[in-house]
Amino acid sequence: MKVRSLVQALRQRGHELTVLTPNLGLDSRHSFGILAQRCRWGWQFEENGVRSVYLTSWFRHRSLTLNPGVIGFCLASLADFDVVHFYGLYDLLGPSVSKFCRKLKLPYVIEPMGMFRPIDRSFRKKRLWQHTLGRSFWRDAARIVATSELEKQELIDLGVSSEKVILRYNGVDASVADGLPSRNEFRTRHSISSSEPILVLLSRLIPRKGADLLIQAFALACPNEGRLVIAGPEGEPGYCSYLERCARELGVGARVLFAGPLYDAEKKSLLAAADIFVLPSRYENFANVVAEAIACSVPVVISRFCGIHSLVDGRAGLVVDREPEALASAIRTLLHEPSLYARLKAGCRVVTEQLSWNQLAGIMEGYYEGVSGKAHTGA
Repeated sequence: MKVRSLVQALRQRGHELTVLTPNLGLDSRHSFGILAQRCRWGWQFEENGVRSVYLTSWFRHRSLTLNPGVIGFCLASLADFDVVHFYGLYDLLGPSVSKFCRKLKLPYVIEPMGMFRPIDRSFRKKRLWQHTLGRSFWRDAARIVATSELEKQELIDLGVSSEKVILRYNGVDASVADGLPSRNEFRTRHSISSSEPILVLLSRLIPRKGADLLIQAFALACPNEGRLVIAGPEGEPGYCSYLERCARELGVGARVLFAGPLYDAEKKSLLAAADIFVLPSRYENFANVVAEAIACSVPVVISRFCGIHSLVDGRAGLVVDREPEALASAIRTLLHEPSLYARLKAGCRVVTEQLSWNQLAGIMEGYYEGVSGKAHTGA
């Protein structure tokens, strides 16, 4: 979604763009509601003036794909571009295309999306990739895109030249708040009164996200009333059972709702009902879901290990240490200081405007011009 939003914003500014990606499911002209056409390298289609090419994949393991058509695409088309923007790491496509970029002296930028320091899983495989396939790919990038001050400093601390690292936040589409249902839709469905405060965590449920800390904080801050809704897919087997046990042992099991994965209308229904969004994560290079909550005018409480914290603190929410007591104090403050809550709720609109994709596309446009030496003269 981030790639699509940035690409469309750049297109509106008058740029010509092509998206190149492995084919991870497009298998007919009408897959995913898309009217695609066969091409030499797989499938392609055009949307709002942006061409997308889905390379035929012969093999896939997680993010690793084998795409033989990439060679033909690069030989036939790569010289037509002014700059290449890679998203993510630990694949074969990036190193393959970057090899042709170096031959053509075509500048490219890499947006690691918080992946440069391996976290969560496959640590050894990722380190192996960095020291083999990824070595020249990473070394020869003209710029590295960090999406927060936190990620930027981490990259510098890990040895990336400060002159090479550039900052561009992740954006949020303000339309995420379009068509929000009433505050009571989710509440009525789950028999929650309109006056009872609802705290929300919406994320993939893995230990790094800190849901266990939030349950402890909820028990401290809301010992007698209030609901905590924890929504998202289970990222590690047995983790939800562990969280449910934590809630029972703290005496709040009946007031903690595990809603499972929520998308589209169900997700909007939850955010419309929420009073506070909480993410006590150990590390987030940005935290897109926090931006979405803010776009829905929900004040947030987050840990200072969320990259978005510099935009949030005192403007659309509170930033605290990743400890149950600190989280509980911030939650109590928002629940019992209506003037502060109202100010932060109003500040959500300002932060959302700062994260508009059109504004961020303009920043990215300047970076592209800097590495390519070609000024944009379009719209």
